[in-house]
Amino acid sequence: MREAKIVEVCPRDGFQSVERHIPAEEKIKIIGMLADSGIKKIQATSFVSPKAIAQMRDASLVMSEAIKQRPHTRFFALVPNLRGAESAVAAGAKEITTVISLSKSHNMANIRRTHEQSLEELKRIRESFPEITVGVDIATVFGCPFEGPQTVAELLRMIEAVSALGVREITLCDTIGVAYPKQVANVMREALVHFPGSSFGIHIHDTRNMGMINSLTALENGAESVQVCAAGLGGCPFAPGASGNTATEDFVYMLEKEGWETGINFEKLLEAARYIVQNIEGVFSGHQVNITTPQAGSCC
Repeated sequence: MREAKIVEVCPRDGFQSVERHIPAEEKIKIIGMLADSGIKKIQATSFVSPKAIAQMRDASLVMSEAIKQRPHTRFFALVPNLRGAESAVAAGAKEITTVISLSKSHNMANIRRTHEQSLEELKRIRESFPEITVGVDIATVFGCPFEGPQTVAELLRMIEAVSALGVREITLCDTIGVAYPKQVANVMREALVHFPGSSFGIHIHDTRNMGMINSLTALENGAESVQVCAAGLGGCPFAPGASGNTATEDFVYMLEKEGWETGINFEKLLEAARYIVQNIEGVFSGHQVNITTPQAGSCC
């Protein structure tokens, strides 16, 4: 069987769109449920300014408790800058990810930096924490809400820039959900041909109900991992029109029926997704939810 590496991002990318603050103990419980389903890598939180995303004000507690309670799960955090990296490492994180948008305008809207400033900050993080695994999420790879389509040539230049700083784990993100299968296949092939020593993941928002097929296409064209989100929550706060992520339970269900090995107990995963839907007030507010399986249940 083919193996698919699933990376769960609900505790960060999903919860950041929920307006009502979710208590830390509730976040930790859900993280535990997701880990117990067999998911081996989970983005537990993000170390951002509470003024930017108030939902993440308990990041240190969530990260430290998650690591303490599930020491065999790989937990990582999103950090926007060196200060965030310092806080993440102090909380026990051994893996962190920072984000740079391929489009200049979204990079400015999202993290208030030019590309040059973002790369300089990445360099500072790498130099400050050489023992920590540092990955980069490249946002708006497949399209920007402000600039429209982005080119593969621009993407390759960005990958070259982050690779020059020693980054080998890169996730290509469809921030607003405009990608289509042929585009995803081409981007994956070009990235792997030009940077064979790097590991590429994919992160697809499901704005146009293309998350499942685009994520599968990425896997079939060499993606090392796929980021998905339990209950289909999510949506970048700084990208107008971005809706939820590809739902973990939907994607795992499809993969297992198609002969992929995920190492995940689907029933336990479904239990976690249902818990989120039934117990986290506010997950249905706005446009941030794209959810099917918890309502439909499992099958034969």
